[in-house]
Amino acid sequence: MISSKMVAAHTSAHSSASAEWIVCLDKRPTERSGEDVDIIMARLKSVKAFEKFHPTLLQQICLCGFYECLEKGITLYRQGDIGTSWYAVLSGSLDVKVSETANHQDAVTICTLGIGTAFGESILDNTPRHATIVTREFSELLRIEKREFRTLWEKYRQCMAGLLAPPYGVMESGPSADRMPDKENLSSSSLGSVSKHLSKVPSEKILWAGKMLRNTILSQAPHMIRDRKYHLKTYRRCCVGTELVDWQMQQGSCVHSRVQAVGMWQVLLEEGVLNHVDHELDFQDKYLFYRFLDDEQDDASLPSEEEKKETDEELQDTLLLLSQMGPDAHMRMILRKQPGQRTVDDLEIIYEELLHIKALSHLSTTVKRELAGVLIFESHAKAGTVLFNQGEEGTSWYIILKGSVNVVIYGKGVVCTLHEGDDFGKLALVNDAPRAASIVLREDNCHFLRVDKEDFNRILRDVEANTVRLKEHEEDVLVLEKSNIRSSSHVGSSPLKYTVMSGTPEKILEHFLETMKLDSQFTESDPALDDFASQGSDQERLDYALNNKRRVIRLVLQWAAINTDHLQEEESSLAFLQEFNMAVSEDARLIPALKEQLPELEKVLKHHSEDGKPSQKKHKVLLRQFSMGDEKLQKRQPIKSTDEILFKVYCSDHTYTTIRVPVSASVREVLSAVADKLGSRDDLLLVHLSSAGDKTVLKPSEVSIFSSLSINGRLFACSREQLDSLTPLPEQEGPSAGSMSSFELMSSKDLAYQMTLYDWELFNCVHEHELIYHTFGRHHFKKTTANLDLFLRRFNEIQFWVVTEVCFCSALSKRVQLLKKFIKIAAHCKEFRNLNSFFAIIMGLGNPAVSRLSQTWEKLPSKFKKFYGEFENLMDPSRNHRAYRLTVAKLDPPIIPFMPLLIKDMTFTHEGNKTFVDSLVNFEKMRMIANTVRIMRYCRSQPFNHEAPQATKNHQDVRNYVRQFSVIDNQRTLSQLSHKLEPRRT
Repeated sequence: MISSKMVAAHTSAHSSASAEWIVCLDKRPTERSGEDVDIIMARLKSVKAFEKFHPTLLQQICLCGFYECLEKGITLYRQGDIGTSWYAVLSGSLDVKVSETANHQDAVTICTLGIGTAFGESILDNTPRHATIVTREFSELLRIEKREFRTLWEKYRQCMAGLLAPPYGVMESGPSADRMPDKENLSSSSLGSVSKHLSKVPSEKILWAGKMLRNTILSQAPHMIRDRKYHLKTYRRCCVGTELVDWQMQQGSCVHSRVQAVGMWQVLLEEGVLNHVDHELDFQDKYLFYRFLDDEQDDASLPSEEEKKETDEELQDTLLLLSQMGPDAHMRMILRKQPGQRTVDDLEIIYEELLHIKALSHLSTTVKRELAGVLIFESHAKAGTVLFNQGEEGTSWYIILKGSVNVVIYGKGVVCTLHEGDDFGKLALVNDAPRAASIVLREDNCHFLRVDKEDFNRILRDVEANTVRLKEHEEDVLVLEKSNIRSSSHVGSSPLKYTVMSGTPEKILEHFLETMKLDSQFTESDPALDDFASQGSDQERLDYALNNKRRVIRLVLQWAAINTDHLQEEESSLAFLQEFNMAVSEDARLIPALKEQLPELEKVLKHHSEDGKPSQKKHKVLLRQFSMGDEKLQKRQPIKSTDEILFKVYCSDHTYTTIRVPVSASVREVLSAVADKLGSRDDLLLVHLSSAGDKTVLKPSEVSIFSSLSINGRLFACSREQLDSLTPLPEQEGPSAGSMSSFELMSSKDLAYQMTLYDWELFNCVHEHELIYHTFGRHHFKKTTANLDLFLRRFNEIQFWVVTEVCFCSALSKRVQLLKKFIKIAAHCKEFRNLNSFFAIIMGLGNPAVSRLSQTWEKLPSKFKKFYGEFENLMDPSRNHRAYRLTVAKLDPPIIPFMPLLIKDMTFTHEGNKTFVDSLVNFEKMRMIANTVRIMRYCRSQPFNHEAPQATKNHQDVRNYVRQFSVIDNQRTLSQLSHKLEPRRT
């Protein structure tokens, strides 16, 4: 699940929630309280290395672990050292370097350890370190010392054996575990092994699902399961593929398409609960015969009346389970097809999957599409299986789709572990060298994507052959990639399309203008002939010039439409528009055909000039709009960088001064304004102080800091000597009682509706550019991201509202009612397509201070437990949040998306791809970022017009309430309140 810590990190780098766990880990183990352990556990639960640990073991780790943060380039330990600690990576990444000689300078980087990986198990038997570990970037680690780790190992050996790397963990023995099939048999093995099914024995839940569906069919449409004749042969008690899909489409709201239904039936087919009569491996929406496992027996029984009743109650749960598992099964089904048999739709589905795989993030769109055609699915059932051995010829490149593997080097043992999304084996193919290490499965049932050497080399050759480089003065200025996509502009045009990969800004713009298609109302010559236009008649030269000018005008109009409010903030942009308008007017005198475009250009200029002349504009004053106050009750308007704010900055004695500065002011400018007010000449620091007392000194270059504070955070100005003495204000503690009495009588639907209205206002204020500023760093642009910050902070506000209200509710029966209320509000938010508030509420219920209240959850009716379970499944982060993405893909706008995930996607693209490649702008990266921005644009492409619930007397009270939540954002305080409600059981 996405943790509240992740969201807090997006909202503010200074959030108290994101730092308090570090404070707890920095304490001596003997000084850590129960609340400390809860806070640490809340952070560690989100780390992949610990996701399979038993809660009791994880609790012990919270008691004995230490926090370490290391800058880039720090050597944690060297190959040959005697180990003193075990480590898990919480953030950042580290390189694993191995040397064949005693000289560390000869070390070769074998792989990189990312977030969630663990290393250092050699301390269990005092063997020297097998590799040198060096931080690749700023990294945070959890460290457990040798003595404590050995104690944990002795006590929890059975629990940890399957989680640590061999030889300490489980290593299967026997012939099947020694090595994988040789290359000649591998293709048929990987494609054909499914005839035995991925799981030889169907899992209990899939057996149950198959039984539910069979019983329902026999109750509702018994004619679907009957003997059938085909080509003089009788097939006993069979169903037809198309009929099964038709039937499933009629059964529930969770089945949206025939493709989805095929995936759901494929789940049963893979586990042998449904079988094709001729043992085909894939379920198909065709006139093909399938038989349920129960009908394989001659004495197959019909469901009893009691079973029919149970089936009616459980059908929707069954369909929900299969709808969650179906996409993965459908993907496996496609990947098991021979590459030549994949349809256009199949290739598109694979390509969409590849977009979210970490190891492929730096590859171009063309290469990803090429890979979609050649990737092969490979699965292995047993931990300990050797995928390939050190010294063997490299024949394939692998990407881990599910599971994990150990990297083993002769004489050194396990040097690291690779997880889902990591890749291996590429180095041997690129260098045409033997394998540098052996790869051993770390757990059962691992799935891989495989690219064979021949395809790998062909794709590399094709990429180079299809790359066109334009040079000036012997330097590349534009890099294009050629793809066989037929242009639709003219029947006789070239079947090739050129995509910009990188270039100088000027050359990218030139290329864009040359290839831009004009509207159909304009006559446009074939772009392939334009190069020769200057040699033609006077009329042809005039047409060539006219079309070029029209392209420039269209580009400027599109630019103005996208930038809207941002044009009004910059004199240079308005001056450019005015100058451009004059130039077009001049050209229109010589080329009358341009006159028809002048009115639209003048309309744009007039709109921006009237609203936005900085010399005439009065700056709007934002009176504490970022925290409390009546301003929240007004309809939100977008905040601009030039707007001004009245803001309180506190001193160490809790007195304050009010300053008036632009929203986008830098820390340096804020301190200057404070010093002027205080008459101080001392060197002041600007400090963000959270409600938990965490202090963050802000850098002088940081901008737009007011909106990035934590919910109850405040700004303090002080000298360096006063820094340690800063304490939170009493008001930062938050409320001293809950507000349940205010909202328990309010309709859940009305609350959800008013929350959605307010969230839509906040979301609508966010300009697309703010996503760019947030991702690349707003200090580079000196622009505000206030609207985005406030929308992200709203997420945390709702989350802590849920936790605060539950922790202030002292009566057990009332707390149960409160849980029910929040689950209902979440359901209505989902109904209104407000996924941001929906996720915030569910994550609030998952906060350790709430989730630990076992007595409360035990009394929650099973119906609500079921709803909550379904909602949690939507938050499943596996396969890059596939469950959430599939849900959103089925929704029509307007949608309020889960914004932290959009931010995560932007960051994933930004950090995985260089902005400049050989001094040229990496335009492929810009294209990927634009695709994420378009999701936000799509969500807002329709106005919010959901029908309001029936008006009630307290309608205005509900509106006011949801806009002014008062919350506690100090996790320690919340944990203490929670422990008072239900003390820890001994």
